[in-house]
Amino acid sequence: MSIEIIMPKMGESITEGTIIDWKKKVGDKVEKDETILEISTDKVDSEVPSPASGTLIDIVANKNDTVDVGSVIGYIGDSSEKTDLNIKKSNDIDHNKKEVNSQEEEDDQVKTKIKTSSSFNNIKDNSNRFYSPLVRSIAKREGINTQELESITGSGRGGRVNKTDILAYINQRNSSTNFNTTDSRDKELISEVEEMDVVRKRIAEHMIHSQETSAHVYSTVEIDMTNLLKVKKEYGEIYNQKYSIKLTVTSLIIDACIKALHEFPLLNSSIDGTSIIRHKNINMGVAVALEDNNLIVPVIKSSEELNLIGICRFLDELSTRARSKQLSLDEVQGATFTITNPGVFGGLMGMPIINQPNVGILSIGKIQKKPVVKETEFGDSVFIRSMMYATLGYDHRLIDGAYGTKFLSFLSKIIESYNTNIEN
Repeated sequence: MSIEIIMPKMGESITEGTIIDWKKKVGDKVEKDETILEISTDKVDSEVPSPASGTLIDIVANKNDTVDVGSVIGYIGDSSEKTDLNIKKSNDIDHNKKEVNSQEEEDDQVKTKIKTSSSFNNIKDNSNRFYSPLVRSIAKREGINTQELESITGSGRGGRVNKTDILAYINQRNSSTNFNTTDSRDKELISEVEEMDVVRKRIAEHMIHSQETSAHVYSTVEIDMTNLLKVKKEYGEIYNQKYSIKLTVTSLIIDACIKALHEFPLLNSSIDGTSIIRHKNINMGVAVALEDNNLIVPVIKSSEELNLIGICRFLDELSTRARSKQLSLDEVQGATFTITNPGVFGGLMGMPIINQPNVGILSIGKIQKKPVVKETEFGDSVFIRSMMYATLGYDHRLIDGAYGTKFLSFLSKIIESYNTNIEN
Protein backbone atom coordinates (compact mmCIF):
# COMPACT_ATOMS: atom_id res chain seq x y z
CA MET A 1 0.00 0.00 0.00
CA SER A 2 1.31 3.46 -0.91
CA ILE A 3 2.29 5.89 1.84
CA GLU A 4 1.25 9.54 1.70
CA ILE A 5 3.78 12.36 1.90
CA ILE A 6 2.13 15.11 3.95
CA MET A 7 2.87 18.85 4.08
CA PRO A 8 4.27 19.07 7.65
CA LYS A 9 3.23 21.57 10.30
CA MET A 10 6.30 23.67 11.16
CA GLY A 11 4.79 25.68 14.01
CA GLU A 12 1.58 26.68 15.74
CA SER A 13 1.03 29.73 13.53
CA ILE A 14 2.01 28.01 10.26
CA THR A 15 -0.99 27.02 8.10
CA GLU A 16 0.66 26.41 4.71
CA GLY A 17 3.97 25.76 3.04
CA THR A 18 5.43 26.30 -0.41
CA ILE A 19 7.45 23.64 -2.21
CA ILE A 20 10.85 25.05 -3.16
CA ASP A 21 12.21 21.92 -4.83
CA TRP A 22 11.76 18.16 -5.01
CA LYS A 23 15.08 16.43 -4.32
CA LYS A 24 13.76 13.24 -5.92
CA LYS A 25 11.77 12.59 -9.09
CA VAL A 26 9.07 10.04 -9.79
CA GLY A 27 10.62 6.57 -10.04
CA ASP A 28 13.57 7.34 -7.76
CA LYS A 29 14.35 5.08 -4.81
CA VAL A 30 14.26 6.77 -1.39
CA GLU A 31 15.28 5.69 2.09
CA LYS A 32 13.37 6.51 5.25
CA ASP A 33 14.39 9.91 6.70
CA GLU A 34 16.26 10.79 3.50
CA THR A 35 15.57 14.37 2.36
CA ILE A 36 12.88 14.16 -0.31
CA LEU A 37 11.92 17.81 -0.81
CA GLU A 38 12.53 21.33 0.48
CA ILE A 39 9.71 23.60 1.61
CA SER A 40 9.37 27.21 2.71
CA THR A 41 7.00 28.81 5.20
CA ASP A 42 6.62 32.47 6.11
CA LYS A 43 9.19 31.88 8.86
CA VAL A 44 11.87 29.48 7.65
CA ASP A 45 12.97 27.05 4.93
CA SER A 46 13.13 23.37 5.86
CA GLU A 47 14.02 19.99 4.41
CA VAL A 48 11.33 17.28 4.58
CA PRO A 49 12.48 13.69 5.23
CA SER A 50 10.88 10.68 3.57
CA PRO A 51 8.29 8.98 5.84
CA ALA A 52 9.31 5.54 4.55
CA SER A 53 11.64 3.62 2.28
CA GLY A 54 10.47 2.78 -1.22
CA THR A 55 9.92 4.43 -4.59
CA LEU A 56 8.55 7.93 -5.19
CA ILE A 57 5.56 6.88 -7.30
CA ASP A 58 3.71 10.18 -7.58
CA ILE A 59 4.12 13.91 -7.01
CA VAL A 60 0.83 15.69 -6.35
CA ALA A 61 2.10 19.21 -5.58
CA ASN A 62 4.81 20.61 -7.83
CA LYS A 63 7.62 23.12 -7.34
CA ASN A 64 6.37 26.60 -6.26
CA ASP A 65 2.94 25.21 -5.28
CA THR A 66 1.60 26.52 -1.94
CA VAL A 67 -0.17 23.76 -0.02
CA ASP A 68 -2.14 23.69 3.23
CA VAL A 69 -0.57 21.92 6.20
CA GLY A 70 -1.75 18.31 6.33
CA SER A 71 -2.40 18.04 2.58
CA VAL A 72 -1.03 15.13 0.53
CA ILE A 73 1.84 16.25 -1.71
CA GLY A 74 3.09 12.88 -2.96
CA TYR A 75 3.15 9.11 -2.56
CA ILE A 76 5.79 6.50 -1.74
CA GLY A 77 5.29 2.83 -2.52
CA ASP A 78 6.65 0.11 -4.79
CA SER A 79 6.82 0.00 -8.56
CA SER A 80 3.62 -2.06 -8.92
CA GLU A 81 1.56 0.69 -7.28
CA LYS A 82 2.87 3.17 -9.82
CA THR A 83 0.77 1.45 -12.52
CA ASP A 84 -2.50 2.10 -10.69
CA LEU A 85 -1.65 5.76 -10.28
CA ASN A 86 -0.69 6.04 -13.96
CA ILE A 87 -4.10 4.63 -14.99
CA LYS A 88 -5.83 7.29 -12.89
CA LYS A 89 -3.59 9.99 -14.35
CA SER A 90 -4.30 8.73 -17.87
CA ASN A 91 -8.03 9.11 -17.31
CA ASP A 92 -7.49 12.62 -15.98
CA ILE A 93 -5.35 13.50 -19.00
CA ASP A 94 -8.04 12.23 -21.43
CA HIS A 95 -10.59 14.42 -19.65
CA ASN A 96 -8.26 17.41 -19.84
CA LYS A 97 -7.63 16.78 -23.54
CA LYS A 98 -11.35 16.94 -24.23
CA GLU A 99 -11.51 20.28 -22.43
CA VAL A 100 -8.49 21.56 -24.40
CA ASN A 101 -9.97 20.42 -27.71
CA SER A 102 -13.23 22.14 -26.84
CA GLN A 103 -11.34 25.34 -26.04
CA GLU A 104 -9.40 25.11 -29.31
CA GLU A 105 -12.67 24.78 -31.24
CA GLU A 106 -13.90 27.94 -29.56
CA ASP A 107 -10.64 29.70 -30.44
CA ASP A 108 -11.04 28.63 -34.09
CA GLN A 109 -14.55 30.08 -34.13
CA VAL A 110 -13.28 33.35 -32.71
CA LYS A 111 -10.45 33.37 -35.25
CA THR A 112 -12.91 32.88 -38.11
CA LYS A 113 -15.09 35.72 -36.89
CA ILE A 114 -12.09 38.01 -36.69
CA LYS A 115 -10.99 37.17 -40.23
CA THR A 116 -14.42 38.04 -41.62
CA SER A 117 -14.70 41.27 -39.67
CA SER A 118 -14.23 44.52 -41.56
CA SER A 119 -13.02 46.35 -38.44
CA PHE A 120 -9.41 45.28 -38.98
CA ASN A 121 -8.94 45.43 -42.76
CA ASN A 122 -5.54 47.06 -42.37
CA ILE A 123 -4.20 43.77 -40.89
CA LYS A 124 -4.01 41.26 -43.72
CA ASP A 125 -5.54 37.84 -43.14
CA ASN A 126 -2.79 35.87 -44.86
CA SER A 127 -0.93 35.53 -41.51
CA ASN A 128 -0.60 32.14 -39.84
CA ARG A 129 -0.59 33.77 -36.39
CA PHE A 130 -3.67 34.45 -34.33
CA TYR A 131 -4.19 38.01 -33.02
CA SER A 132 -6.88 38.91 -30.50
CA PRO A 133 -9.37 41.69 -31.33
CA LEU A 134 -7.63 43.93 -28.76
CA VAL A 135 -4.18 43.43 -30.35
CA ARG A 136 -5.60 44.08 -33.83
CA SER A 137 -7.36 47.19 -32.58
CA ILE A 138 -4.14 48.58 -31.07
CA ALA A 139 -2.23 47.74 -34.26
CA LYS A 140 -4.80 49.55 -36.37
CA ARG A 141 -4.69 52.61 -34.11
CA GLU A 142 -0.88 52.78 -34.20
CA GLY A 143 -0.61 52.12 -37.93
CA ILE A 144 1.18 48.79 -37.57
CA ASN A 145 0.91 46.66 -40.74
CA THR A 146 0.92 42.87 -40.99
CA GLN A 147 4.66 42.54 -41.64
CA GLU A 148 5.51 44.71 -38.62
CA LEU A 149 3.00 42.91 -36.40
CA GLU A 150 4.48 39.52 -37.28
CA SER A 151 7.94 40.74 -36.23
CA ILE A 152 6.79 41.16 -32.62
CA THR A 153 7.84 38.36 -30.29
CA GLY A 154 4.83 37.01 -28.39
CA SER A 155 4.93 35.91 -24.75
CA GLY A 156 1.43 34.44 -24.71
CA ARG A 157 0.25 30.89 -25.16
CA GLY A 158 1.82 29.33 -28.26
CA GLY A 159 3.83 32.48 -28.89
CA ARG A 160 0.77 34.69 -29.29
CA VAL A 161 1.22 38.44 -29.14
CA ASN A 162 -0.75 39.87 -26.23
CA LYS A 163 -1.53 43.42 -25.11
CA THR A 164 1.68 43.70 -23.05
CA ASP A 165 3.83 42.59 -26.00
CA ILE A 166 2.41 45.07 -28.50
CA LEU A 167 2.43 48.00 -26.05
CA ALA A 168 6.07 47.25 -25.12
CA TYR A 169 6.92 47.16 -28.83
CA ILE A 170 5.20 50.51 -29.42
CA ASN A 171 7.04 52.14 -26.51
CA GLN A 172 10.39 50.87 -27.77
CA ARG A 173 9.60 51.96 -31.33
CA ASN A 174 8.64 55.47 -30.21
CA SER A 175 11.79 55.85 -28.10
CA SER A 176 14.13 54.75 -30.91
CA THR A 177 14.17 58.12 -32.70
CA ASN A 178 17.92 58.07 -33.36
CA PHE A 179 17.78 54.91 -35.47
CA ASN A 180 16.12 53.82 -38.67
CA THR A 181 12.91 51.95 -37.76
CA THR A 182 13.69 48.92 -39.92
CA ASP A 183 17.28 48.63 -38.63
CA SER A 184 16.45 49.12 -34.94
CA ARG A 185 13.65 46.57 -34.91
CA ASP A 186 16.13 43.71 -34.94
CA LYS A 187 18.16 45.30 -32.13
CA GLU A 188 15.32 45.83 -29.66
CA LEU A 189 15.70 44.03 -26.33
CA ILE A 190 12.70 42.35 -24.77
CA SER A 191 12.28 42.85 -21.02
CA GLU A 192 12.46 39.66 -19.00
CA VAL A 193 9.65 38.82 -16.58
CA GLU A 194 10.19 36.32 -13.80
CA GLU A 195 8.19 35.26 -10.76
CA MET A 196 9.49 36.16 -7.30
CA ASP A 197 10.85 33.19 -5.37
CA VAL A 198 9.04 32.07 -2.25
CA VAL A 199 11.34 33.82 0.23
CA ARG A 200 11.18 37.14 -1.63
CA LYS A 201 7.37 36.95 -1.64
CA ARG A 202 7.37 36.44 2.14
CA ILE A 203 9.77 39.34 2.66
CA ALA A 204 7.59 41.59 0.49
CA GLU A 205 4.50 40.66 2.49
CA HIS A 206 6.24 41.34 5.82
CA MET A 207 7.60 44.69 4.67
CA ILE A 208 4.20 45.91 3.44
CA HIS A 209 2.57 44.68 6.64
CA SER A 210 5.12 46.54 8.76
CA GLN A 211 4.65 49.79 6.83
CA GLU A 212 0.88 49.50 7.24
CA THR A 213 1.17 48.68 10.97
CA SER A 214 3.85 50.95 12.44
CA ALA A 215 4.32 54.71 12.30
CA HIS A 216 7.97 54.73 11.23
CA VAL A 217 10.24 57.50 12.57
CA TYR A 218 14.05 57.72 12.34
CA SER A 219 16.84 59.34 14.35
CA THR A 220 20.55 59.27 13.49
CA VAL A 221 23.78 59.89 15.40
CA GLU A 222 27.43 59.75 14.38
CA ILE A 223 29.54 57.56 16.65
CA ASP A 224 33.32 57.59 17.14
CA MET A 225 34.30 53.93 16.67
CA THR A 226 38.04 54.40 17.23
CA ASN A 227 38.23 52.85 20.68
CA LEU A 228 35.91 49.97 19.74
CA LEU A 229 38.13 49.12 16.76
CA LYS A 230 41.12 49.21 19.07
CA VAL A 231 39.43 46.65 21.34
CA LYS A 232 38.60 44.45 18.35
CA LYS A 233 42.20 44.56 17.13
CA GLU A 234 43.77 43.86 20.54
CA TYR A 235 41.40 41.06 21.56
CA GLY A 236 40.52 39.57 18.17
CA GLU A 237 43.49 37.21 18.06
CA ILE A 238 43.05 36.27 21.75
CA TYR A 239 39.40 35.30 21.19
CA ASN A 240 40.34 33.30 18.12
CA GLN A 241 43.14 31.33 19.81
CA LYS A 242 41.56 30.91 23.24
CA TYR A 243 37.88 30.41 22.33
CA SER A 244 38.01 29.60 18.58
CA ILE A 245 35.54 32.39 17.88
CA LYS A 246 35.67 35.58 15.82
CA LEU A 247 35.39 38.93 17.57
CA THR A 248 33.49 41.23 15.20
CA VAL A 249 32.29 44.83 15.19
CA THR A 250 28.71 43.55 15.05
CA SER A 251 29.13 41.43 18.19
CA LEU A 252 30.62 44.40 20.08
CA ILE A 253 27.75 46.64 18.97
CA ILE A 254 25.21 44.00 20.04
CA ASP A 255 26.86 43.93 23.46
CA ALA A 256 26.62 47.73 23.68
CA CYS A 257 23.03 47.72 22.43
CA ILE A 258 21.98 45.24 25.13
CA LYS A 259 23.37 47.59 27.78
CA ALA A 260 21.50 50.52 26.22
CA LEU A 261 18.21 48.58 26.12
CA HIS A 262 18.51 47.97 29.87
CA GLU A 263 18.37 51.74 30.31
CA PHE A 264 15.65 52.25 27.69
CA PRO A 265 13.45 49.15 28.07
CA LEU A 266 10.49 50.61 26.16
CA LEU A 267 12.41 49.89 22.94
CA ASN A 268 12.34 46.21 23.92
CA SER A 269 8.54 46.14 23.89
CA SER A 270 5.74 45.16 21.52
CA ILE A 271 2.26 46.51 20.83
CA ASP A 272 -0.82 44.28 20.84
CA GLY A 273 -3.81 46.41 19.90
CA THR A 274 -3.77 49.10 22.59
CA SER A 275 -1.70 47.03 25.03
CA ILE A 276 2.06 47.39 25.61
CA ILE A 277 3.95 44.13 26.08
CA ARG A 278 7.14 44.78 28.07
CA HIS A 279 9.52 41.88 27.39
CA LYS A 280 11.70 40.69 30.25
CA ASN A 281 14.28 39.08 27.97
CA ILE A 282 16.16 40.81 25.18
CA ASN A 283 15.83 38.53 22.15
CA MET A 284 18.20 40.17 19.69
CA GLY A 285 17.35 39.67 16.03
CA VAL A 286 20.27 40.08 13.62
CA ALA A 287 19.53 40.53 9.91
CA VAL A 288 21.63 38.19 7.71
CA ALA A 289 21.92 38.61 3.95
CA LEU A 290 21.76 35.33 2.01
CA GLU A 291 23.61 34.40 -1.17
CA ASP A 292 20.38 34.49 -3.20
CA ASN A 293 19.92 38.19 -2.29
CA ASN A 294 17.22 37.36 0.24
CA LEU A 295 17.21 38.16 3.95
CA ILE A 296 16.58 36.25 7.17
CA VAL A 297 16.64 37.35 10.82
CA PRO A 298 17.96 34.71 13.25
CA VAL A 299 17.40 35.50 16.93
CA ILE A 300 19.83 35.38 19.86
CA LYS A 301 17.41 34.43 22.65
CA SER A 302 17.91 35.93 26.14
CA SER A 303 20.95 37.80 24.89
CA GLU A 304 21.11 39.82 28.11
CA GLU A 305 22.29 36.65 29.91
CA LEU A 306 25.30 36.21 27.62
CA ASN A 307 28.77 37.66 27.99
CA LEU A 308 30.70 38.85 24.94
CA ILE A 309 32.06 35.36 24.30
CA GLY A 310 28.54 33.91 24.20
CA ILE A 311 27.32 36.68 21.90
CA CYS A 312 30.18 36.05 19.47
CA ARG A 313 29.58 32.30 19.45
CA PHE A 314 25.80 32.56 18.97
CA LEU A 315 26.19 35.19 16.25
CA ASP A 316 28.69 33.10 14.29
CA GLU A 317 26.67 29.87 14.59
CA LEU A 318 23.34 31.44 13.66
CA SER A 319 24.82 33.36 10.72
CA THR A 320 26.52 30.25 9.34
CA ARG A 321 23.40 28.10 9.65
CA ALA A 322 21.23 30.86 8.21
CA ARG A 323 23.30 30.92 5.01
CA SER A 324 23.14 27.12 4.74
CA LYS A 325 19.35 27.13 5.42
CA GLN A 326 19.67 25.00 8.55
CA LEU A 327 17.84 27.22 11.03
CA SER A 328 14.89 25.87 12.98
CA LEU A 329 11.61 27.74 13.22
CA ASP A 330 12.30 28.69 16.85
CA GLU A 331 15.57 30.37 15.84
CA VAL A 332 13.91 32.87 13.49
CA GLN A 333 11.01 34.06 15.61
CA GLY A 334 10.53 35.82 18.93
CA ALA A 335 12.83 38.81 18.35
CA THR A 336 12.17 41.79 20.64
CA PHE A 337 14.70 44.14 18.99
CA THR A 338 16.62 43.92 15.71
CA ILE A 339 20.00 45.06 14.37
CA THR A 340 20.82 45.33 10.66
CA ASN A 341 24.24 46.16 9.22
CA PRO A 342 24.23 47.65 5.70
CA GLY A 343 27.67 49.04 6.52
CA VAL A 344 29.32 45.70 5.69
CA PHE A 345 28.21 46.26 2.07
CA GLY A 346 29.49 49.84 1.99
CA GLY A 347 26.28 51.59 3.01
CA LEU A 348 26.91 54.89 4.78
CA MET A 349 23.60 54.69 6.62
CA GLY A 350 20.21 53.02 6.27
CA MET A 351 16.56 53.59 7.18
CA PRO A 352 15.28 50.06 7.82
CA ILE A 353 11.69 48.87 8.07
CA ILE A 354 10.74 47.68 11.56
CA ASN A 355 10.78 43.90 12.07
CA GLN A 356 7.29 43.20 13.38
CA PRO A 357 6.22 42.96 16.16
CA ASN A 358 9.27 44.95 17.37
CA VAL A 359 9.02 48.69 17.97
CA GLY A 360 12.69 49.40 17.24
CA ILE A 361 15.43 48.47 14.78
CA LEU A 362 19.04 49.72 14.72
CA SER A 363 20.90 50.21 11.44
CA ILE A 364 24.69 50.53 11.57
CA GLY A 365 26.57 52.02 8.63
CA LYS A 366 30.02 51.90 7.16
CA ILE A 367 32.97 52.83 9.39
CA GLN A 368 35.26 55.36 7.72
CA LYS A 369 38.05 57.64 8.82
CA LYS A 370 37.21 61.34 8.94
CA PRO A 371 38.75 64.56 10.28
CA VAL A 372 36.99 65.42 13.55
CA VAL A 373 37.30 68.61 15.60
CA LYS A 374 37.77 67.96 19.32
CA GLU A 375 38.30 70.25 22.25
CA THR A 376 41.62 69.92 24.11
CA GLU A 377 43.29 71.84 26.92
CA PHE A 378 45.16 73.73 24.22
CA GLY A 379 42.02 74.58 22.24
CA ASP A 380 40.22 72.97 19.31
CA SER A 381 42.22 70.46 17.30
CA VAL A 382 41.54 68.24 14.30
CA PHE A 383 41.98 64.48 14.69
CA ILE A 384 41.58 61.52 12.33
CA ARG A 385 38.90 59.27 13.84
CA SER A 386 36.95 56.22 12.66
CA MET A 387 33.33 57.37 12.48
CA MET A 388 30.03 55.55 11.88
CA TYR A 389 26.39 56.58 11.45
CA ALA A 390 23.83 54.68 13.54
CA THR A 391 20.15 55.08 12.69
CA LEU A 392 17.31 54.00 14.94
CA GLY A 393 13.97 53.22 13.31
CA TYR A 394 11.14 53.21 15.85
CA ASP A 395 7.37 52.96 16.06
CA HIS A 396 5.99 56.41 16.86
CA ARG A 397 2.84 54.83 18.28
CA LEU A 398 4.90 54.00 21.35
CA ILE A 399 8.34 55.65 21.05
CA ASP A 400 8.64 59.44 20.86
CA GLY A 401 11.55 61.29 19.27
CA ALA A 402 13.09 62.32 22.58
CA TYR A 403 13.17 58.75 23.90
CA GLY A 404 14.59 57.34 20.67
CA THR A 405 17.27 60.00 20.40
CA LYS A 406 18.28 59.60 24.06
CA PHE A 407 18.72 55.88 23.43
CA LEU A 408 21.09 56.62 20.54
CA SER A 409 23.07 59.14 22.60
CA PHE A 410 23.45 56.62 25.43
CA LEU A 411 24.49 53.91 22.96
CA SER A 412 27.13 56.17 21.42
CA LYS A 413 28.60 56.91 24.88
CA ILE A 414 28.91 53.18 25.60
CA ILE A 415 30.63 52.52 22.27
CA GLU A 416 32.95 55.52 22.47
CA SER A 417 34.02 54.57 26.00
CA TYR A 418 35.08 51.06 25.02
CA ASN A 419 38.55 50.31 26.29
CA THR A 420 40.83 47.31 26.51
CA ASN A 421 39.37 46.23 29.88
CA ILE A 422 36.48 44.32 28.36
CA GLU A 423 35.13 41.33 30.25
CA ASN A 424 36.21 37.91 29.05
